[in-house]
Amino acid sequence: MHRLFHSLCPDYTNKMQSNNKLNTCIKMLDKTQKDVHLLPNLVSSETIKNARNSESKYKNIQVVYKDNITTIVMKRPEKKNALSMEAYKEISDALEEAGNDDSVIAVLTGYGDYFSSGNDLNNALGRINGNLEDMIKESTNVVRDFICKFIDFPKPLVAMVNGPAIGIGTTILGLCDLVFASDQATFNTPFSKLGQHPEACSSYTFPRIMGLSKAIEVLLFNKTLTAREAFNLGLVTEVFPDSTFQQEVWARLKSYATFPKNCLALSKQLVRSVDKEKLHAVCKKEMELLAQRANSEDSLNALQQFFSRKSKI
Repeated sequence: MHRLFHSLCPDYTNKMQSNNKLNTCIKMLDKTQKDVHLLPNLVSSETIKNARNSESKYKNIQVVYKDNITTIVMKRPEKKNALSMEAYKEISDALEEAGNDDSVIAVLTGYGDYFSSGNDLNNALGRINGNLEDMIKESTNVVRDFICKFIDFPKPLVAMVNGPAIGIGTTILGLCDLVFASDQATFNTPFSKLGQHPEACSSYTFPRIMGLSKAIEVLLFNKTLTAREAFNLGLVTEVFPDSTFQQEVWARLKSYATFPKNCLALSKQLVRSVDKEKLHAVCKKEMELLAQRANSEDSLNALQQFFSRKSKI
């Protein structure tokens, strides 16, 4: 749901009106924070038990290595696994390490009942006192580096979508090699509602995956897809009943992890090499547009209207 709010900071010296709108959004954000029902067993206890992991190394994710699989778990259930600036950096670091470790495949999933609710709107609140231009540049670079880690990842990368995927939680799936989803998962990119734009190369990958018309419906007009609809459009590889999702997917992944490591890696790189340069160019263009539009009037108006609606719920 959240779209680079950390970069939507008004210029205090030149845009006092925009500043008032941002303050209104912040107040509404505080009113709309809700508790999340936690499902701790959604991350398989079998996977985590007795596994070598780096939970103590990270604050927002957990990295588990077992059975030749490196699993990166987005673990902010109280925020529906929204991605803070720190979370972006941690996932980038974890992907860098997973690309160089002994694992055969890597997996990205969420902890609790969400895969990820996208960008954390609180990214802006803790950074609002900094230099605005520097802040926009830094946050844009952090997110761009995060996306580039997906583009450059050398091994098969599997997304286990255990629940709703919103914003960048959906768009990043176009850069994964396999996407397995629970039948309770949904997919939504509410960019236009927030006066924002596609990212994670989705302006390129989504039309290729699902066709131009459907991609426009999803990216521009905020259509929410069910897991079955996402499967029919090609965004999801396979859908599993939620009650057996963990069991069935992990059995599949453990089987994949017995394949020759170098064979899989080189084959993945061969398939992906055709688009790699294009994806980096698309990412660069998307992030430039997001940075340019950070303080636009219609973006701030859209944010204010969005939080006004949320505060009335």
